[in-house]
Amino acid sequence: MINREKAFELLHKHLITENLRRHCLASSVVMKAVAQKLGQPAEDWEILGLLHDMDLDITKGDMKSHARVAVDLLSSEGLPEDYLHAILAHNEESGAKRSSVLDHALAASESITGLIVACAMVYPDRKISSVKTKSIAKRMKEKRFAESVSRENILECEKAGIPFTEFVDLALAAMSSIEDKLIN
Repeated sequence: MINREKAFELLHKHLITENLRRHCLASSVVMKAVAQKLGQPAEDWEILGLLHDMDLDITKGDMKSHARVAVDLLSSEGLPEDYLHAILAHNEESGAKRSSVLDHALAASESITGLIVACAMVYPDRKISSVKTKSIAKRMKEKRFAESVSRENILECEKAGIPFTEFVDLALAAMSSIEDKLIN
């Protein structure tokens, strides 16, 4: 497995869009918190969260090739097969099916980041630390709010073994710890 420094190097080499980098950073801290909760290797899951969307600038919105390009780039970097599969499976259009705790955790973690940031942006102070779990639960039911965020993917936290409310608490705490790096 590559280390965090190498992961950041790869991310910055292949992904130049700042908002996408922020999304990857948010996903990484949520994945780390999920790993800690589940007794999994936190640094490795953090790296997975960081790299899962590293090909978005390369694929330019072509969802049929998104994640496949990332897997191709990462296959020579020593990532385990289950990590590569989780990256591939986080994109429904890749055709890969989610089956493991890792697959479900990545799909849920990377999806919740968008909903949390969207909620923070409608708060007067625009701070993640101001967002409450009940606000996320309310916004989950509002299909038109942050409509590109898959609510079904977020709910896969339960397939990973973490109840929804606990998952939201965990994600909010993780993202709040680095909110200065996530929102300008």
